[in-house]
Amino acid sequence: MYVIVVYDMEADRTHLMLKLCRRYLVHVQNSVLEGEISEGDLATLKGEIEDLLQERESVMVYELSSDRLLNRTVYGDDPTEDSRFL
Repeated sequence: MYVIVVYDMEADRTHLMLKLCRRYLVHVQNSVLEGEISEGDLATLKGEIEDLLQERESVMVYELSSDRLLNRTVYGDDPTEDSRFL
C-alpha cells in the first residue's frame, strides 16, 4: 500500500519522528514522508508513532491501496527520485 505521513511536533523533537519514519518511508518535505509499505510494517510504524507522541503533537497517516490511485504532481525537484537509488 502507499502511505503519506504528515506530522506536527515540538521543534526540538521533530528529529525523533523523522528518524522513525525514515526507516519505512521517503522524506519528501519538512514534516512529510511517503512511499510503499507493507501492512505489517504500517501496523508497526503506527504503534511506534503512538508511543513517541506527546501531548499537543499529531501525526496524520493517509493510506492508499495503491500508488496508482494517487495523482501526485511535483513542481521542482522530486525528492523521491534521489532517495530510491542509494
